[in-house]
Amino acid sequence: MEVLLAEEFGFCFGVERAVELVEEAVQEEGARPIRSLGPLIHNAQEMERLGAQGVSTIDSPDEAGADTIAVIRAHGVTPQVQRDLEQRAAKVIDATCPFVTRVQHLAERAARENRDVVVAGNPDHPEMIGVVGYAPNNTYVVRDAAEVAALPHLRSPLVVSQTTIKLQTFLEVAEAVREKADAEPQVVNTICSATRDRQDAARALAGQVDAFYVIGGRHSSNSVKLLAVCQEQCAKSYLIETPAEINPADLENVDKVGVTAGASTPNWLIDQVVKKLHELGA
Repeated sequence: MEVLLAEEFGFCFGVERAVELVEEAVQEEGARPIRSLGPLIHNAQEMERLGAQGVSTIDSPDEAGADTIAVIRAHGVTPQVQRDLEQRAAKVIDATCPFVTRVQHLAERAARENRDVVVAGNPDHPEMIGVVGYAPNNTYVVRDAAEVAALPHLRSPLVVSQTTIKLQTFLEVAEAVREKADAEPQVVNTICSATRDRQDAARALAGQVDAFYVIGGRHSSNSVKLLAVCQEQCAKSYLIETPAEINPADLENVDKVGVTAGASTPNWLIDQVVKKLHELGA
């Protein structure tokens, strides 16, 4: 059985940067507790590995003690939450993904100019909650173009997106905003290229294999979307978190198996899955 890896897979830039910043803190800060505000990444196995090094999770700034090294994860937070952390913790490490920071700054600038901001995304996602905090009185988060119809008349709007949504959704939202605006909107595509590249690579490989494994957390939005992309081309596509979840029966009469991984899946876990597939294939 041949095991083929997608051309793009695993940690995206923002997640890799966040993990590296935390690992550096582990080395530099000695015994001081390191606390991530919310899970640093959506991968239970990687969180367990970091936990063994003394990294844990808190749910609010109130839980940060005076000796705490607090970490803002890649999704980012509102300015108020960041200020709260800085007042309570000994030190704050800002691991917000630069792609997310760009969306925050675009929204903040538009609000200063008394313009409305429409963001294509999930209003309940931590990234979106953080972005709204930079322009709370001017920002509308819509899941799709249909929700634009419920918005009020828009003032010279800026249209941006959650970094992980589908491009088609963003384009449809931008077009719908044109119907509600008093001027041509400023449309800025803020979708992270890593999301698009991983989906394109998975789609291309899925059409060439008999079975496909997506390695990622079941609570990871980008991993779930990768699975949906693979299932479009390969009916025997599966989302797994660890090698132990591979069912050998699923590989009967399979000559080629494809592998990709979500943006929060570490390389060491991908290597374990590939090794297991080679063992089963032999």
